[in-house]
Amino acid sequence: MRKLVWLVAALALAGCGEGRNVDAPKPETKVAAAPAAASAPQWDLEVRGETPQAVSDLSGWLIEHAFVPTVVKDGSGKNRILIGPFNSRADAEARKVQVDAALVKAKKQNIESVVIEHPLTP
Repeated sequence: MRKLVWLVAALALAGCGEGRNVDAPKPETKVAAAPAAASAPQWDLEVRGETPQAVSDLSGWLIEHAFVPTVVKDGSGKNRILIGPFNSRADAEARKVQVDAALVKAKKQNIESVVIEHPLTP
């Protein structure tokens, strides 16, 4: 029985990487910067509810349905719910169709989604 325990322990340690040199140099990976991609326009999907107190409810509902929203304040202090950014307007439109279908299926009323150009932050 003891031999079996030692065998299992040795296999577990071998599988965990015990005995490997932790200070071994790792190969360097180079990340190519794409300055042209940063200047290309990006798109967001803005989801608007009729009542302002529904921002947390609406963003929670979007998260529950696998849409990742971001709540931002615009210049006037109004909260906006954005999904994105997307690299092209077509990608944003495709996500809009998915969000609209989920809203209809859930019988959510007085909520609209609009494709907008990604707001630039200074």
